[in-house]
Formats: sequence, C-alpha cells, structure tokens
Amino acid sequence: MAISKTNTSTKRGRVRTLSQDGETLVRFAEALKLRGLAVATQSEYLRFARKLLGRLECAPEAVTEEQLRAHLLRLKEAHGYSPSSMRTAVAAMRALFGLHLGRDWKLFDLVRSASERKLPTVLTRAEVARLFSVVREERFRVFFRFVYATGLRLFGALQLEVSDLREADRVRVRGGKGNKDRYVPLPEAMLHELRRFWRTHRNPRWIFPSVGRGWREKPACRARLGTVDEPMGQGSVQHCMKLARAAARLPEGTCTHTLRHSYATHLLEAGVSIRLISAYLGHTSLETTLIYTHLTAVNESSARSAIARLLPPDRSPV
Repeated sequence: MAISKTNTSTKRGRVRTLSQDGETLVRFAEALKLRGLAVATQSEYLRFARKLLGRLECAPEAVTEEQLRAHLLRLKEAHGYSPSSMRTAVAAMRALFGLHLGRDWKLFDLVRSASERKLPTVLTRAEVARLFSVVREERFRVFFRFVYATGLRLFGALQLEVSDLREADRVRVRGGKGNKDRYVPLPEAMLHELRRFWRTHRNPRWIFPSVGRGWREKPACRARLGTVDEPMGQGSVQHCMKLARAAARLPEGTCTHTLRHSYATHLLEAGVSIRLISAYLGHTSLETTLIYTHLTAVNESSARSAIARLLPPDRSPV
C-alpha cells in the first residue's frame, strides 16, 4: 500500500512526513482525517504521539499505562506545560491509545487540567508598531504584519497559499477550528505587501515557504524554491518573536498569538461589532469573543460616560 507523504510541521520548525512513521501512526493519522479534525489539531496530535514514542523508543502497541502516566507527569512538572497544553496532550493520547488502539485505561479519566482564568496579553498600537520596526528579516516582518492585519492563528497564517489571495479585499482561511473555511477582510496595503514578498521567491503554492536562513545568498536554496512543499515552521516564527519581544521591550508573555488578541481588541476599540469580530476570528461562540470587552479601556470609558448620562438632572428644590 502506498503511504501518504503529507507533511507535518513540528514546534521546532522541522518537518516530518508520514512515510517516516510506523504503520500504527500512519493509520492513526488516517483515523484523525476520517474524524474530520482540523488540520492543526491533527498536526498537534501527531506531534504529541511522536514525542512520547521518541522518548520511549518503542512502538505504540508496546506502551503501558504506567509509562504514559509517567510521560504526562513529566510534561506537567519537568517541562512546565500549561493547562491548555496538557489538555491537548491528554486528548492526543486518548485519541491514540483509547480510540485508535482500544486501550480502556483509567488514566484518561484521572488527568484533569483546570482552565486558566487569565486575560490575554494585548499590545497597544504603539507597541505593535515598535515590534514591526525591530524585525529585520522580511519574511518574518511580513508574516507578523499579516497576522495582525487578519487576526489569524499562527498555524492558519502559515498555511496561506497563493490561491487564497484571489480576491482583492479578503483572504480565504482554510481548515480553521472545526475544519471550517471562512473569509477574513484583507487590507489593500497588506495584499500589496504579500504580493511584493511573494515575488522574492515565487513559490507556486506557499506565500511563506520554508526557505531557511540566508536563502537569498545561497544559490542552492534559491534553486529549490520552486519545489519547496512546506511552509515556514512554527518554531522559527516563535523564536523570531521571542527575540523581537526583547528588542522591542514588549510585555512578558508576548507571543505571535498576542497579535491576534491585539487585532480583536483594537477592532473593538474602533467600534466594530463584536459579532463581526467573532466571525473574523472564527469563534463558534460569541462568549469566547466577549473576553475582549474586558481588555479595552475605550469601551469602559464609553460605558462610564453612558452610565453618567442615564440620570436626568436633579431639579428638585434644595
């Protein structure tokens, strides 16, 4: 049987094909596709599976419940995984061992990771401009500007293809959460930036291909641009953001996803409908978007002014 060679990016930017996996993981990848999971979710589940199997150096069928328990504990305590990352790791392991391999392990019912109740980090407009000004490498600068201009998630923005820019005023977002496509408004200036950047490499598929550092000065890299079949890795983008955060003196916790939070908050401050913002972000519930009402000082100021105007003047005699 021919094995699919679908690319799967890792957090560190390395790309691994399914043809390098054992038969069980190949079947697992096929099962994830059949379940209709979003491309990003499939990629994350496979990444967590490979992380476990790489550390244990054994086939999935040989993993015991005790080994999996120790692995999850290691992710939580030694690697400091956040509750959100732990939930994804457990969901991936439940999908692999519970749903795919039929292991009826009590471990999956024992592991709990409470949701964090923290407000997300949001940059001011001045901080966003400062971030862009310190990013020297064009592919990263254009990428960060694109994320801020559209509010896309990191993975979705990296998946931008040439065919997604066929319309002048909006961009197609493929395979978002829930595996649903949607359209997001695209400023004309950003479209020109993307086209100008694309002309520097002319990859037939990707707007942000995986070209590697210093590709313009390396003839071998330039020659393979037309055949590169994977986008930039998430790890390289996050590493650039980490360096830029320090250089621009931005708040602790600033990451690429912060640009998405900033996009939503700044649109809300500009008076854009919360329902429209929710649609642009691809949220399935308006409640998810409502968190941004807690992050905008403009809205609070407007609310206070409105409350102050509620009462008519007191005209009773003193």
